[in-house]
Amino acid sequence: MSAGFAAPAVAALDWGTTRLRAWLIDGNGNVLAERRGDDGLITAREKGFSNVLEGHLTAMGAPDALPVIICGMAGSRQGWIEASYVTVPAPIGAILRGAARIEGERRDIRIVPGLAQRLADAPDVMRGEETQLAGAGLPEGGRHLVCMPGTHSKWVAVEDGAVAGFGTWPTGELFSVLSAHSILKHSLGEHPAPVAVDSPFFRQWCEQALGEGGDVTSRLFAIRAAGLLQDLKSEDAAACLSGLLIGGEIASARRRHGAGATSVVLVASGALAGLYQAAIGLAGLGLRTVDADEAVRAGLIEAARENGMIARTGAAP
Repeated sequence: MSAGFAAPAVAALDWGTTRLRAWLIDGNGNVLAERRGDDGLITAREKGFSNVLEGHLTAMGAPDALPVIICGMAGSRQGWIEASYVTVPAPIGAILRGAARIEGERRDIRIVPGLAQRLADAPDVMRGEETQLAGAGLPEGGRHLVCMPGTHSKWVAVEDGAVAGFGTWPTGELFSVLSAHSILKHSLGEHPAPVAVDSPFFRQWCEQALGEGGDVTSRLFAIRAAGLLQDLKSEDAAACLSGLLIGGEIASARRRHGAGATSVVLVASGALAGLYQAAIGLAGLGLRTVDADEAVRAGLIEAARENGMIARTGAAP
């Protein structure tokens, strides 16, 4: 948590809907201090974004004039200010340089913009994931397919350092809605069990979805039927649903964005990373995994550099 007695050059925040993560970073990109809290966008709108920010900075001992770089929902329409979407295709560096400045504050505070895909037949947006993308360590050249799973999973095609296109699969939200508000709630129970990566039910249903090209709706009711006819246990039903949805997502995303792709860069952490690693392996794709927490921090540091808060040479400005 500390890197000698170096002075902080910038504060970096990943400010989501319900959670906030903050770091003090020195001129070489080292983390000097870290804080996490439950005061995301929802809480900050009540307490005031500036008040929440200053509270965290004070607790970490940040200097009064320390600049701040932020990504996430603080830049949404419901956030501190709206950091307008950058239209893709767009170079990742140019996206970061488009950070919106908050006026009227004693500090230089900037929020990284989200991305917009304005295709008539495939409109889409993302906010926060663009910073993870910048910190994923992608080579500057070539085409890369990046998967960032979550409530709303993002699949991004990057070509020669620019975001060429992306898509959203609300896999996590579908699991939540189906398990709580559909006939499947009787199969999964009131509190669905965590899904183990080595569950044979997860693998079997994932393989089925992959083999059928992502068609999952025709198999959803089979989970309920298996409980009635084959005594499928609730924890195994949860694994079936998870495997079906994740397998369907991968098959669909590969068909839309993965033309010619033989490998995927997975930006994820925790149990979700394990499930997607297994599913991507079942799809026969190569894999490189980047920890999501490390990626967003690295992306914020890169954004600080692109906005002149940290010099490229590693010396504090």
